[in-house]
Amino acid sequence: FLEFELDMWYFRLVEKGWEKFARQVKQEKGKISKAIAKQLSGLSVTEVMAEDVIQKEGFPEDIMKWDASILRRFAVTLRKLTKPMVIACNKIDVGSGMANLEKLKKEFPNHMLIACSAEAELALREAAKHELIGYVPGENNFEILKAEKLNEKQKQALAFIRKNILEKDGSTGVQQVVDTAVFDLLKYSAIFPGGVNKLEDSEGRRLPDVFLMPPKSTALDFAFRLHTDLGKNFIRAIDVRTKRVVGKEYLLKNRDVIEIVSGK
Repeated sequence: FLEFELDMWYFRLVEKGWEKFARQVKQEKGKISKAIAKQLSGLSVTEVMAEDVIQKEGFPEDIMKWDASILRRFAVTLRKLTKPMVIACNKIDVGSGMANLEKLKKEFPNHMLIACSAEAELALREAAKHELIGYVPGENNFEILKAEKLNEKQKQALAFIRKNILEKDGSTGVQQVVDTAVFDLLKYSAIFPGGVNKLEDSEGRRLPDVFLMPPKSTALDFAFRLHTDLGKNFIRAIDVRTKRVVGKEYLLKNRDVIEIVSGK
């Protein structure tokens, strides 16, 4: 249902004013992919993306020959590229949860489905927040820190989570959904600001901050992300792990630790 609604939304945006748009592109002898990217920039459609879709789908070179069926195929393909989906299959801890997940996998083999239990994740995070257990989101286990402060019902709940979710599925799945969306689908990178000679903040926390940067981000992009003045007065960046000086065009990699050197 959601995919269909998004597909139709894209289709309406593409179809709206298409005849006038197509005639203009034809008259100006402009590049179709460039014109479309400009027209649909609000949907994060790039020229490369539009060109790839046109080539792979084998659409006519003459844009005036694009009828409603072609526009719809074009819109649907663009939607899949710009709005990829991961489906969180919640309540995997319920008796019929795993069986339902298998049914979904058979019915929707091309969709990314991840089993999860939001209730279990919430229980673990609340317990960790009150320092009753030691738990890192996404891990397959936890450590009980203050057993004496847990009542019998809480102990049973934690035992159930450990046996029926963590040991069976490897995690509650919640963090996996987030990681998959951010790193696998959107291809973002986690970048840490740090100094070659200083990785701690004023409170002694080591690399306390992290920024998610989109694909093909550069050291200069990261400087601007930290502060506009750092970007405007950028001099160089330093890869803290290797202590190597890199320029503004350096392409960031996941888990890079970068120091920005700027003027005043």
